[in-house]
Amino acid sequence: MRFTGINHLALATGDMDATIRYWRDLLGLRLVAGLGHPGYRHYFFELTERDMIAFFEWPGVQPGPDKDHGAPVRGPFTFDHISLGIEDEDELWELRDRLDAAGFWVSEIVDHGFIRSLYSFDPNNIAVEFSVPVSGVDLRTNPVMADTEPTACASQGAAPVPGVWPAPKRITSVSERRAYPGEGLRLLGKEPEEGDDGPRHV
Repeated sequence: MRFTGINHLALATGDMDATIRYWRDLLGLRLVAGLGHPGYRHYFFELTERDMIAFFEWPGVQPGPDKDHGAPVRGPFTFDHISLGIEDEDELWELRDRLDAAGFWVSEIVDHGFIRSLYSFDPNNIAVEFSVPVSGVDLRTNPVMADTEPTACASQGAAPVPGVWPAPKRITSVSERRAYPGEGLRLLGKEPEEGDDGPRHV
């Protein structure tokens, strides 16, 4: 299986206009799609030719708690921060100046050896990292495990290990394949079928 990237990462906001002002007007991502009705919005911002950042706006959503990137937590938790790739270091410094001028907290640039990173927060208090690759260092070509006590699975290497999971007992035939209508059909001027109990997720 070959993945093509992150089609979209879906986050949440209680203030779509503040989110648009940050992601579109400050960072420069185009707002390429919007779905919505009273009590619900789902907007998509273009990150690359293949990748998007999306936001749900729901009534009552509040900015997340104060938490630094990578700071350990306890209890239920699913998301720490997002790191967006930047093409070159000049752009990273330019972005630092723009964030600072706009009144957002922004870190110094940190050298991680394989990337140099800038840290900040969006209006929803989502921790955002901006990273530029260090020339001549490519972890995808040359994976490195520097954990002093790697887990048993990590010790097996970078490549997927065959036979860990059971093979499908039954393959869905072409004649059985069906894509259920979802809310995204509205972007094409189509209405999802009424009375269909299938999933409507975007």
